[in-house]
Amino acid sequence: MDSMFVFKKKDILVAVGFLALIVGFSAIFIGNADKKQAGSVNYGYKVVIDVGHGGIDSGVTGSVTGVKESDLNLAVSKKLATILSEAGITAVLTRNTEAGLYGAAAGNLKKKEMLKRKEIILKEKPDLMVSIHMNKFSSPRRRGAQVFFKKGDKVSENLAFCMQKSVNNLYDDVKDYSALTGDYYVLNCSDYPSVLVECGFLSSPEDEKLLVTEEFQEKTAYYIFCGIIEYLNSPLPSET
Repeated sequence: MDSMFVFKKKDILVAVGFLALIVGFSAIFIGNADKKQAGSVNYGYKVVIDVGHGGIDSGVTGSVTGVKESDLNLAVSKKLATILSEAGITAVLTRNTEAGLYGAAAGNLKKKEMLKRKEIILKEKPDLMVSIHMNKFSSPRRRGAQVFFKKGDKVSENLAFCMQKSVNNLYDDVKDYSALTGDYYVLNCSDYPSVLVECGFLSSPEDEKLLVTEEFQEKTAYYIFCGIIEYLNSPLPSET
């Protein structure tokens, strides 16, 4: 059974402590410190949170409760956006309602939605992009969180490594995964560091039982946040 997760704002402060030292001192030297309002520090980073599915495309559904993936994606993404904002990092969601991104026009809705996601990412010019999803597998015994990145993209691979290392802490008694390459449009549509996080398996009654709770959604958002912070603190990968 997964242990109780108690999330407190001080956890954010601990996670960004090193980041604050680096960026905070830099801000002083370039004369920007006086522009920061008390309680609203912004370290200059921006993260696009791609909220998977939406509207008539609900994604996978829970094997027990019938919960829609699209709803869980939105719940986790909103919590992640809140944590990032409290840490002084700008967060932009590709959608913040249950509606899809394809608009009212007829035609290939999936293609329109994917193009809209690309449009948002390119417009925002983020430091990184995280796409939030839920997984499904033929066996109900498969559990845990899995991270994907674009093949051949060393920077995204580094982000994926940091992210996978963090989200491996989400589930008790579940094997640690390694980040994998994935051929997903949202990973291929831009040159910004990008990962896709499958937060758990809705085909697993055990994962589903956790994922439908607000407490575990908060825990999931927090560990994704920690993966982002570790990446931002990590050295750039070598080109060789």
